[in-house]
Amino acid sequence: MEEPKTLQEAVLYFADFENCKAIMTELRWPDGKVKCPTCGAEKVTWLANARLWKCYGGHSRPKFSLKTGTVFEDSPLGLDKWLAALWLLINCKNGISSYEVGRDLGISQKSTWHMLHRLRFALHKGSINKLSGQVEADETFIGGKARNMHASKRAERITAPGPKGKTIVMGVLERGGEVRAKVVETNRRPVVQGYIREHVLAGSAIFTDSLPSYPGLDEFQHEVVDHAVAYVNGEVHTNGMENFWSLLKRGLKGTYISVEPFHLYRYVDEQVFRYNNRKVLDDYGRFRLALSQIVGKRLTWDQLTGNLPDDATCSN
Repeated sequence: MEEPKTLQEAVLYFADFENCKAIMTELRWPDGKVKCPTCGAEKVTWLANARLWKCYGGHSRPKFSLKTGTVFEDSPLGLDKWLAALWLLINCKNGISSYEVGRDLGISQKSTWHMLHRLRFALHKGSINKLSGQVEADETFIGGKARNMHASKRAERITAPGPKGKTIVMGVLERGGEVRAKVVETNRRPVVQGYIREHVLAGSAIFTDSLPSYPGLDEFQHEVVDHAVAYVNGEVHTNGMENFWSLLKRGLKGTYISVEPFHLYRYVDEQVFRYNNRKVLDDYGRFRLALSQIVGKRLTWDQLTGNLPDDATCSN
């Protein structure tokens, strides 16, 4: 069967375990040599009935599966469900809720919620390369509108004017390139300028609004558009970042409805992945790229619910 191009084809394709095995093996071991994730040995045997490999390295965990050492590890759900869920998550423009995925795949909502957060965790990918050229920088506030809250809830949360009680997300966008975004604790100068310096090459053209936190970026060609006067002044605008914020909020408000601040950064990572790969890759290309990032990452239920810190390293 040819590589899938649509959701229907993907569901049929991954219903065959051999197809799941082929793509997982290709992405995990590109040289074609399956290695034990515990000791790295190549002396392994495939046990077809158990769908496991056995390593002869003489350690306490001789058997391993396609899921071992990935975000799928220790999950009782089959790869047919995992791969279909990944396809849905990265190819639905506004995201997809755990209730909908659970109904589609026949999984409980609680298990699906954990599954989707594990997949979002895999989508995060840092980079040491800095953005350059013309770069837009902006920040936004995520949180419920006061007019939509019950009076008692509004009195509890809205204790001051402005963004108090909301979560701040900072972003930078290289025009014609990629966007990067991160949940930050404040929009004050040290944090805002520190994020820009971390991700943007000195000497680049930086376009921002008139927030008082931006003046002082002397190593950049910094130009400001005052939104009280105009949103565009020639090449000086932040419309690219505004477009990204619109897509992010459309998913949060229209699909996920209510997102706790504790989990927001994973939803930001999800939208960043989709945005950066929306044009250069088709549905299958995005799927393969996302699947290539699952190795060496682990997000347990205790980490997800706040009982343990996140750990990007998967224990073998």
